[in-house]
Order: sequence, then C-alpha cells, then structure tokens
Amino acid sequence: MNELLTLPWQRTTDTSPIAARMAAWAAREIIEGRYESGELLIEADLAEAHKASRTPAREAMLQLERWRLVRLVPKKGALVTTVTAKERRDLLAVRSMFEIDAVQALADGGDLTALAADLRALLDHQRAALESDDPLGFASVDYAFHARLIRSSDNGIVDELLTTMGPRLARLTYQVAIEAPHTLETLLSEHADLTSRAESGDVTGFSRLVHDHIERSHFPDDHDLRI
Repeated sequence: MNELLTLPWQRTTDTSPIAARMAAWAAREIIEGRYESGELLIEADLAEAHKASRTPAREAMLQLERWRLVRLVPKKGALVTTVTAKERRDLLAVRSMFEIDAVQALADGGDLTALAADLRALLDHQRAALESDDPLGFASVDYAFHARLIRSSDNGIVDELLTTMGPRLARLTYQVAIEAPHTLETLLSEHADLTSRAESGDVTGFSRLVHDHIERSHFPDDHDLRI
C-alpha cells in the first residue's frame, strides 16, 4: 500500500515535540466531543495536563487554530469551534472536487489498479472499525480512504491542504458515526462502489456517486442539497 495520510494523534509518538503531542491530544479530545463546541480551552490548563510549560501549550493552541478546531480569543484562551452546516458543505465540496479531479487524471493515464487495491485494503480496516464499535477508528480510516483517492493526483499543494483539513474532515465523519450509526453500512457499500468506478475509470459515474454519497451520509434530511 502507498504511504497514507494520517491524523495528528496517529503520527505523534513519545519522541515527538511536546507541542505536537499536546495539539494531537487536544484535537482528538475535540473530535470525540470531550471538549464541546463553544467550550473555552485555557493555555495554562493544557500545560498543566501535560506537565509542560506554557510555551508549547501556546504552540499547540496555534496549531489547533490552523486546523480550525478552535478560535483564539485574546487574553482568554481558545473557543472550540462549532461545525456549521455551511462549513460541512464547504469542506465536503472541496474534498469531492479534489477526488473527481484525481480520478479524472488517473483515467487519462495512471495506475488505477494500485489505487483500487489500496482502497479495498482500507475498506477492510473501516469494516473492522465498524464491527468493533470504534467510531474514531472508523472516521480515521474514512479520512485515509478519501485522502488516498485525492493523493493519486500527485499534487503537493493539495497534499498540504488535505493535511490541514484532516482533523475537521474526521470530525464530520465521527459525528455521523455517533449520530447516525445505522447509515454506516450504506457508507461502506458506497465506498466499495466508488472504488469500483475509480478502478474502471468511470469518471462520470464516480462523480455522480461522490455527490450522492455526500448527500446521503452527511445530509440525510436535506434531499434537495446538491454540492
């Protein structure tokens, strides 16, 4: 399998800089809802929780803001952001645009077989997360699945954007996994269909399914939505 993009808490270790570990830990806490939308994070509290100074805590707060998981408030701390309907639409519209462009580029002359093999391996991991009732694991593999599609375009700038968007995209999928777990089997089935259409180079069918997949997974009550 080609190198996959991972989420912050998956790529930090005990030897990572303390600021990176603090940011990754806080990102996971936010995504799993232990810090709720609108809650204030205090730099001193973050430092104390990790037995660190306030300098790396400040760096961690800045990273959380770059991921758009918090909004810094001068002299107070950082407010956990709220996922609005517009942000959800905007993030998923960008993701779908990148995916469709990548599959189009591969269909014009790339290794569709290798892509499909990697995607099917990820689907196995995502099913395992579903069967073990691991919503964060499910969301993490979901990000890796879509990132693998997008990275097949071999565009370094897109990679940078995708890495920055990662925690927010995982947050969206985690919310689906928690709030509508009955939809996850359909989500997996549609991932399998996306894989087959990408492998066959069916760009038109892939594009249509991407949009339908987003609508059914993330906007089940908005049947008129098209992004």
